[in-house]
Amino acid sequence: MPTDSERALIKKALDLDPWLEPYTDALVGRQLQCRQWEETLSKTENSLSQFASSYEKYGVHANKDTKEIVVYEYIPSVSSVSLVGDFNGWDTESHQFERANEYDLWHLKIPPTEYGDFAIPHDSRYKISMVTSSGERIYRLDPWGTRATPSTENSLYEGRFWNPPAKYAFKHARPKFAAHDGIKIYEAHVGISLPEPKVASYKEFTEKTLPLIHKLGYNTIQLMAVMEHAYYASFGYQVTNFFAVSSRYGTPEELKELIDTAHKLGIRVLLDVVHSHSLKNVDDGLNNFNGTDHYLFHGGTKGTHELWDSRLFNYLNHETLRFLLSNLKFYVEEYQFDGFRFDGVTSMLYQHHGLAHAFAGGYDEYFNPDLVDQDAIAYLMLAHKLLAEISAQSGDYDFISIAEDVSGMPTLCLPVDEGGIGFNYRLSMAIPDMWIKILKHLQDEQWDLGNIVFTLTNRRHGEKCISYCESHDQALVGDKTLAFWLMDKEMYTHMSKLLPMTPVVARGLALHKMIRLITFGLGGEGYLNFMGNEFGHPEWLDFPREGNQESYHYARRQYNLAQDKLLRYAYLFDFDAAMLALDTNYGVLNSEQAYVSLKHDGDKVVVFERAGLLFVFNFHPTSSFPDYKVGVETAGEYRIVLNSDAESFGGFDRVTEETSFFTTPERWNDRSNALFVYLPSRTALVFQLREKVK
Repeated sequence: MPTDSERALIKKALDLDPWLEPYTDALVGRQLQCRQWEETLSKTENSLSQFASSYEKYGVHANKDTKEIVVYEYIPSVSSVSLVGDFNGWDTESHQFERANEYDLWHLKIPPTEYGDFAIPHDSRYKISMVTSSGERIYRLDPWGTRATPSTENSLYEGRFWNPPAKYAFKHARPKFAAHDGIKIYEAHVGISLPEPKVASYKEFTEKTLPLIHKLGYNTIQLMAVMEHAYYASFGYQVTNFFAVSSRYGTPEELKELIDTAHKLGIRVLLDVVHSHSLKNVDDGLNNFNGTDHYLFHGGTKGTHELWDSRLFNYLNHETLRFLLSNLKFYVEEYQFDGFRFDGVTSMLYQHHGLAHAFAGGYDEYFNPDLVDQDAIAYLMLAHKLLAEISAQSGDYDFISIAEDVSGMPTLCLPVDEGGIGFNYRLSMAIPDMWIKILKHLQDEQWDLGNIVFTLTNRRHGEKCISYCESHDQALVGDKTLAFWLMDKEMYTHMSKLLPMTPVVARGLALHKMIRLITFGLGGEGYLNFMGNEFGHPEWLDFPREGNQESYHYARRQYNLAQDKLLRYAYLFDFDAAMLALDTNYGVLNSEQAYVSLKHDGDKVVVFERAGLLFVFNFHPTSSFPDYKVGVETAGEYRIVLNSDAESFGGFDRVTEETSFFTTPERWNDRSNALFVYLPSRTALVFQLREKVK
């Protein structure tokens, strides 16, 4: 049994959820394992933050003062190591490493040339050459390398020594949110961010896409596919070089300018980080780096993800923790990222990686030592302890972390010092699945509003969630976006304002807005949208590959459609901005969870209150209600602040927005007052209290 002092480590988690009491041993065990790592690293590395600063030492570095090149590499199970490249004619004998210690750390120092220049020119190619214990000579890319580019001779990537004469100097401080401002995330991919069928650049994203994101009102960008990946169509989830940013979009300095410009606009930038697995590539990845299958990874079958066909990290390995924690600190300090969206967290949390496992929500699934990967959990806790340390050192700036987890692991989104794993938010992955199932299988009259509201509000108390209707997953070829499910028959033929509004387009526009607004209002403490989906992008996403003749036609986002005022896509774009303004103006997302006063399946009406606003939805396809009675807690005068049926949003302007609505002192739907409103079919209205009854 845990001691009283050990139980104190998880007291806040137990207070929040008493059902965790039977799993005290497991929760305490996580805390103790994390603390043991902290103590070990404090003794051997001075501190967790110092340990994560290893990126400043490991790899190939240029000393600006002495013009020396200094190299440190962790390489076990080899008999010799040398640095080869353009600078020495790829000679394996001229620049050999020496052992720096007994823990397989190798060291090399290269003096400047006779002219006082660096011996390795900026942006020149290099590799690490090793002789394995079996006598085989192998050549590999530097695991800590910060630049990799496609070879002109074959399909492989090659390492580059990135040492520009002048590093980019950041001009703008990290933005801080207002106290009431919730996180509004624009999930973005640099390469597909232009209408033209090509790979867009960091510079083009900065100049053309950032202003649109700012105009919409998103205060956070989640950048996908930044860590270098050899296969463009992997969407960045098959990482080859963890410290290198993708060269297909431009240079490291250009990415820094992108982030700096976002900060100038008051927008935070998150990195989509992949620490759940690594690509199996040998010649341009981490796999088999030193000739063994267990360099930073588990060996044998334990080190391979069957479905993803990739390598799995060994989170119990000291050097694996050095590599991954340093990777996080590198992106925070070198690129000024403001946090991370961790990909594949479910795979990390469980020994079965979530494969063929349907989570039913029983607590035994989350704390069974035969199912859970305690070492991975300890790593995630250390990662959040590290971010907290960096935050304290940099003036209490709060870095953001988001977990992509489908399992619903309890305490995942509680601070470590409250007995949790440390994430700020988890993605509400059940919500987009629900919307797709509804649009795919049900007629409008069959929508179960009780089930919709339950799914939108079903989240763990005290653990924040990011709600979304659709992310990049729903945009990929083989799936359909909400706009496509709603209007695919007429999206290419009837979206011009010069043509009459058809029933298909009218329904599609109305439900596209309503689905987003109810998800935004009910679904979580943050909101996410994938680029282009806000205006009903008319095409799916398909990267150039052999199956489509390497076409870029679908690997682009046609923002020109939303900017064309003669097309109806502009209605959805403008509505998205107006919806986000509800949070900016009234603090919807950071407020307490909504109070739902009505879910009427017959009328297809949902009513709820949040952040002092009254949300009223009529999902009925045909019935409008001239004097619909709704409950509201606070008495007074109410005015409409958002009307999905407004002509400016592609509606029919059936509601007079200037009208004032006055409560009557009648208890209704368990609220203290009643309000009568005109509620057209397929319309959502948001009311604000203008003046209380005195």
